[in-house]
Amino acid sequence: MAFYQFRRQQLVHTKQETLWNFISSPENLSKITPEHMNFHITTPDLPNKMYKGMIIAYRLRLFSAFKATWVTEISNIEEGKYFVDTQLIGPYKLWHHQHILTPTDNGILMTDIVSYAPPLGIFGIVANHLFIKQQLNNIFIYREKALNNLFK
Repeated sequence: MAFYQFRRQQLVHTKQETLWNFISSPENLSKITPEHMNFHITTPDLPNKMYKGMIIAYRLRLFSAFKATWVTEISNIEEGKYFVDTQLIGPYKLWHHQHILTPTDNGILMTDIVSYAPPLGIFGIVANHLFIKQQLNNIFIYREKALNNLFK
């Protein structure tokens, strides 16, 4: 099984509590996901705040013609500091995404660490080199711009 890690950091100019309140609310995920991904949460009646063990299901378009159902669990959380979402059902063999907030003198350093394994053996390895890695990068570039616009 091929295994990869994608790491991205961004300085967000706001208070830790403000950023935490935004990123820990599932409904805000669509605000920082590119529109072309057609992201929609399908879990009914989600609370405004995530908690350990929370299951979130959504539909999205990963590639131009490929729509996916994705189900994640908030597998770990420390209020105000970090949370981890882990794929239970979805397009990857493994998906483990850490969201870490670290206060600095200039704002909050938000670190995302995505550990993932594409499906389909050798085809997944090729797909990662051809477009998965780039797509992840593009999603986080979009998120950086969206967060910068929200927290000016």
